[in-house]
Amino acid sequence: MTAAERIAAAVRSGDVTPAAPAVAALGAARAASHLNAFTLLDDEAPARAPARPDGPLAGVPVAIKDLIDQAGVPTTCGSSFYREVPGRSAVVVGRLEAAGAVIVGRTGLHEFAFGFSSENPWFGPVRNPLDPETSPGGSSGGSAAAVAAGIVPIALGTDTGGSVRVPAALCGIVGLKPTHGRVPLSGVFPLVASIDTVGPLARSVDDVALAYRVIAGHHAADPWSAPRPVEPPDAVADLAGLRIAVPHPLVDRPLGGDVASGFAGALRALAEAGAVVVHTSVPEADPPGLLADSIGPEVASVHRDWLARHPERYGEDVRARLAAAAAVGTDAFAAALAWRAGLRHGLERALADADVIVTPTTAVTSKRIGVDAVETEAGPESHRRALSWFTAPINHAGLPALALPLAAAGSPSPSLQVIGPAWSEARLLAIGRALERAGIAASGPLEEPP
Repeated sequence: MTAAERIAAAVRSGDVTPAAPAVAALGAARAASHLNAFTLLDDEAPARAPARPDGPLAGVPVAIKDLIDQAGVPTTCGSSFYREVPGRSAVVVGRLEAAGAVIVGRTGLHEFAFGFSSENPWFGPVRNPLDPETSPGGSSGGSAAAVAAGIVPIALGTDTGGSVRVPAALCGIVGLKPTHGRVPLSGVFPLVASIDTVGPLARSVDDVALAYRVIAGHHAADPWSAPRPVEPPDAVADLAGLRIAVPHPLVDRPLGGDVASGFAGALRALAEAGAVVVHTSVPEADPPGLLADSIGPEVASVHRDWLARHPERYGEDVRARLAAAAAVGTDAFAAALAWRAGLRHGLERALADADVIVTPTTAVTSKRIGVDAVETEAGPESHRRALSWFTAPINHAGLPALALPLAAAGSPSPSLQVIGPAWSEARLLAIGRALERAGIAASGPLEEPP
């Protein structure tokens, strides 16, 4: 059984009380306070544990990113000024609690989820449990750190350009970005609602799948929620016969040396396991494309009034990005939307002849806190570009993607991104399990955190 399954089974059997796992998680979070993974720990959480636990997440402690509403608890979005105490929880939180989960705290993030480092000017940097001098990635850095440190078995993040998958990669864990529309967004503070997603992070594919099944599904009052059923689990016994597409020129970019060797090794291992690895041309997926122009007006619409009245309330990096977003004109936005449609069609064309597409999740495996640049084989490069190169196009195409740590030397190991057709999460997760069973993907961090 996985970490979350063991906790739920012990609670359901009566071997431990429903509140005990939450008490333990709060203690673990305080012991790991140097990681700065949480913006708030909820001491009242154990009292909310279900009296008659019978759900799939019975008593399981879960952490949620601090832009997902929880009734009666302030939402900060990692900002200097936003402090809203919602009267109603986000749909995903209600579903977690109905399944028996206990929300123990709110996790740190890049300010307003608009960045990839989780180095927050107002709350301080979130630190990576595998090396506290490095970033856990962003924007869901606190959620990934809480899982990688063993504080909670499951955490929720959001992903608009890679903000679940990038922290999963840098922290050596598993993260899922669902199809846009699969998981309701009501009660989640928006960055770019037309491509925002909510996704789980955990140490194993099975725990990610457990959380996904709880939070996914149509919600009639949610404008972004698509009325599609959650698929039944899709068994994939092994990798033999699966068609795996490698998209060019997307993957033909400077990588860190460990990522280059890890990805090449993964492709060899896939072929040795009987998968058919095909190299395909997807010119539409070559970043940077028009990524920034296609999100600018949506981002600006959320922040325009606040930014105009009090620009000093924003951190320097986010303030600059918001100003650039506000400057995107209608012609540029229209061209960007056409580019986004072409990108989606290009990836769909590749998937018509393959079960999944694979890329590295990130171009490098670490970023030093306080240092913008990261090292690739071609020299220094902006961390934001290196971390989001492979993930951001997938959001714009609306497709599901799974980030998995490779079973390779290093801490963290390079991460593999596996991309499926829209609405194929069950099959994507089944392929992830097959990758774990084959020893190509590792199940959780390769080393215990310090």
